[in-house]
Amino acid sequence: MEDSFYQKIANSTAHRPVRDLLSGMVLQDKSLLPALMGMAFTIYDKNHHKAWWIAELVFEAKINWMTEYLDAFCNTLPLYSNESAIRPIAKICLFATEEQRKQPGFLNPAHCEKITEACFDWLIKPNGRVANKAYAMRALYFLGKKEGWIYPELTRILTEDAAQHTAAYRAAAKDILKKIGR
Repeated sequence: MEDSFYQKIANSTAHRPVRDLLSGMVLQDKSLLPALMGMAFTIYDKNHHKAWWIAELVFEAKINWMTEYLDAFCNTLPLYSNESAIRPIAKICLFATEEQRKQPGFLNPAHCEKITEACFDWLIKPNGRVANKAYAMRALYFLGKKEGWIYPELTRILTEDAAQHTAAYRAAAKDILKKIGR
């Protein structure tokens, strides 16, 4: 990886202007994307979560750039434990499932299965962050449009867990349950 780009990521913060600057560099020079994703997929790198912060903004703007990384992305989903990495990863899952709805075939069945499993895992994780759970439930909502078993399970989890969570979680759950028709 280009050392200066790696250092910029390693020295970055979660502040939006910093993330905008670094994601802008990638969006202007796609040749930086393999280095960014290499860092993101290197779970033992203490800064991998920072790479995901930037990747989130890149894929929000250019989800089609994710195509060549989908296999690696989906295969590594269960390996992440850093909540600061899971939030942008869960949001990327949401982007990917939205794109699948717009462009069937963006995700193959194996991708959908792995995203579904990861999202349910994040949703039921006892100490998981609310934002991660909110992105996961929204991604599951899109996946449930094609997989009939998802909505009953999602409904059960959201209904049973709502009382134990914050107002933000309850609001997101209520929105999803309304969309499902429950």
